Amino acid sequence: MQITEIYKSIQGESTYAGLPCVFVRLTGCNLRCSWCDSEYSFYGGHKMTIEEVVDEVEHLSPSGALVEITGGEPMLQEREVIPLLQRLLSSGYTVMLETSGERPLERVPAGVIKIVDVKCPNSGEPDTFRIENLETLQAHDEIKFVLSDRTDYEFAREFVWRHNLTEQVNAILFSPAFSKDSSGARDTSHCLLDPEELSAWMLADNVPARLNLQIHKFIWDPAMKGV
Repeated sequence: MQITEIYKSIQGESTYAGLPCVFVRLTGCNLRCSWCDSEYSFYGGHKMTIEEVVDEVEHLSPSGALVEITGGEPMLQEREVIPLLQRLLSSGYTVMLETSGERPLERVPAGVIKIVDVKCPNSGEPDTFRIENLETLQAHDEIKFVLSDRTDYEFAREFVWRHNLTEQVNAILFSPAFSKDSSGARDTSHCLLDPEELSAWMLADNVPARLNLQIHKFIWDPAMKGV
């Protein structure tokens, strides 16, 4: 499989935010989101076998730790990703899969925690979510919406209510988009949507979602890679 990087850091998002995590970032993505912060993973990388990836994960963190498979879009390499996910589960890791949900997810092993990023209108990639993937969601999975303005918020709010997501997943995440060229200051000045404003909307509407800040961008320079 084609790998951009493997590294250990602090999980920055989801209900697992703040925990140590090994990230396996696969190369390649078929979407071009306007706020994407990992464009460096679209091309390049290097070939690794499943065995080599597992060996590197084991070198960085013992069995039982948290591992996230991300990208890019990891499900573009489904043929290799599915057995990798199963190997990591069998080795005792808690395994997360970060995906846009544009690719089919029915073959993802049941033990994997899917973090599914449904693209909002201002992402530049609206209507790419495969609606059939809602049927693959389990109680431990999470749905994420990256929001840049009120239009994105209203889309996410209506999607949550229309599909009754609170009955299907562990968490619904509303995440303010970061400017993709942000650097320097480690504060909310780089957010395209002010978290204070988003919080006010969520409270006013009683949306059953969790405010999801990318805490790694408050710990390190937002432009840093491998953190």
